[in-house]
Amino acid sequence: MAAAALGCNFHLKLHEPYKFVRRIPTTISCSQSQSNIKVVINGAAKEIGRAAVVAVTKARGMEVAGAVDSYLVGEDIGKVCDMEEALEIPVVNDLTMVLGSISQSKATSVVVDFTDPSAVYENVKQATAFGVKSVVHVPRMKMDTVSALSAFCEKASMGCVVAPTLSIGSILLQQAAITASFHYNSVEIIESRPRPADFPSQEAVQIANNISNLGHIYNREDISTDTRARGQVVGEDGVRVHSMVLPGLPSSTAVYFSRPGEVYTVKHDITDVQCLMPGLLLAIRRVVRLKSLVYGLEKFL
Repeated sequence: MAAAALGCNFHLKLHEPYKFVRRIPTTISCSQSQSNIKVVINGAAKEIGRAAVVAVTKARGMEVAGAVDSYLVGEDIGKVCDMEEALEIPVVNDLTMVLGSISQSKATSVVVDFTDPSAVYENVKQATAFGVKSVVHVPRMKMDTVSALSAFCEKASMGCVVAPTLSIGSILLQQAAITASFHYNSVEIIESRPRPADFPSQEAVQIANNISNLGHIYNREDISTDTRARGQVVGEDGVRVHSMVLPGLPSSTAVYFSRPGEVYTVKHDITDVQCLMPGLLLAIRRVVRLKSLVYGLEKFL
């Protein structure tokens, strides 16, 4: 293998100006693997966890260092993800054990948390205890938990990214909706999902919150309408959300703005969990530079 491919640095000392030491260098640092970000996937057996394992394995500058889940324990995570070759990384159900193992390497490390809201705080505390930063994508996290995590990370000077969505398209939709909200007084959100879920979705709630508290009330002409027939009002500014569940539908969110003679629509569809991976890789690369909590992937776009 060529020296350039190994990324080897030859260290030569200057004893006198412009005169090199006349001896063969005794130290060669070949640190290709050490420069990689070591990534632990917590929730690795889930659909999004499996996609993350594949994405991190293929990404430049990072590698999978651990797979944690209570399902498929003992199985090689590469085989679980239908990869051509095993990664020789078994699924384990003990996050502390994995953190202890990677902390010994002194490498830059990140835990990606796909678990559930009740476990996130303790998971981040465990990671922090081992000097490992966290990327959290857990739907339905309460803001009280986010606030507690923010205070903890600030005190510990530890980086953490809490991303309600990892979809860059979803973030662009929200930004477009915020821009449009200054120009329209009538707005409704229509979302669809192929499987039953908690409605309105976190994405719809976030859009409603983002376009609220801007100084005007939406849909004034039908505030008195029975909300059971017109969707659910989210927030205090009259934003209505309609939710559909039909097999075969993509996960879709559309925001309709209107005024007399004009309708402006922004829409985003998710057809595969793969669309979340560019956002995840971005979060992993950015969190290693942080010393506090950042809420929302949009801060990096």
